[in-house]
Amino acid sequence: QVQLVESGGGLVQAGGSLRLSCVASGDIFSVNAMYWYRQTLGSQREMIAGITTGGSPNYADSVKGRFAVSQDTARNTVYLQMNSLIPEDTAVYYCNAVITRGRQLLQYSYWGQGTQVTVSS
Repeated sequence: QVQLVESGGGLVQAGGSLRLSCVASGDIFSVNAMYWYRQTLGSQREMIAGITTGGSPNYADSVKGRFAVSQDTARNTVYLQMNSLIPEDTAVYYCNAVITRGRQLLQYSYWGQGTQVTVSS
């Protein structure tokens, strides 16, 4: 099995910064891509940043220029550096990973448990 564990969420004032981490562990042949999503109550989960192994990052317009995603492939870890935070960034942040595993080397998608980010005005 595979587990994704996020950390780094918390309460921060507007204009501040936070860094989220997500570590994938378990029966992993390769991590093909990792993404960050966020969700507020009553809204759909939206993808805000992603990176494919060996590829370039991509961002939602709402976070472009303020957030940066990076990956440590040796540690199966993805980071989300969040700067210039605004109250609208308040949400539960989820990590998603596309992973190749198993004897047949099939791709699977896994989710972390989520971490709360709250930005006060």
